[in-house]
Amino acid sequence: MPPYLISLPERLVRSILGLGAGLAREVGELALPAAVRRSQLYGHLVDATLRFLIEQVGEVEGVYAGGDRLPDDFLVRRTAGNAIEVLGVVAFRASPVWVLAAMADVCGMGRHLIPEIADALKAQGLLDKDAGFTSVDQVLDGLERTSSRLAATVNTPPLDVPALRQEWEAIREEARHLQPASLPSRETIAQLWTDLKAESARQNRSVFETSSMLALATVRAGLLRSGQILGTTVLNHYSKTLSEMRDIGYLKYAARQSEPYLRAAVKQFSPARTTLTERVLEKMRFRK
Repeated sequence: MPPYLISLPERLVRSILGLGAGLAREVGELALPAAVRRSQLYGHLVDATLRFLIEQVGEVEGVYAGGDRLPDDFLVRRTAGNAIEVLGVVAFRASPVWVLAAMADVCGMGRHLIPEIADALKAQGLLDKDAGFTSVDQVLDGLERTSSRLAATVNTPPLDVPALRQEWEAIREEARHLQPASLPSRETIAQLWTDLKAESARQNRSVFETSSMLALATVRAGLLRSGQILGTTVLNHYSKTLSEMRDIGYLKYAARQSEPYLRAAVKQFSPARTTLTERVLEKMRFRK
């Protein structure tokens, strides 16, 4: 078979993806409000992906300014190499690094625990390594300074710091109406942070990666509501998740959390599923 015929499936895929992404971009330009299109989330999560499909897959020229290029390893960053970072940023408000920092601040132990939590965020590049942090307000200020830069550098969605500030205000308002005895004890908060660090080391993962898995499990369980995190329910769920992770391992636990997506990916290879290529070939056969 001539090489050109062998290459037709790739040519077809590139054409379809390039055309589809181009149409999606043009429709977005017309239909979406300018405020949405100019937002950091749209730019880094949607438009950058469309640009990759248009320029590097479809090889369409002249759509974007030539001087501003995507990084050569964009696909790696956007997929497996970037998955944990994206997950941790998107689900940040459900992450132990945020919840424990808020609890520590409210319970009067921020100066002891928040510097350690900040170190975990510094290791992820979310906070300036040379700055000091002893309160949630300082952490929010630091996240605001670095969020846009990090998103532009590694193609992750930027942290919604204004929403986190609203969350923090709601948490403080909730704390004002609670009796001290209703708040988690300092010992409980400190012990959970110790367990989180220990399990991360045992699984050979960063604290941020482990926290991201806990955040995903918490979101799927529907345990977090705005301004209502100061009970023991969330902490107990974190402890239970860490215990499961200890029993089956980080990778198996992550696979379990991703099971619906993995199942769908496997189904793509089922002979019972008719692909677009097969439908096109079938139409071509009938035309003959």
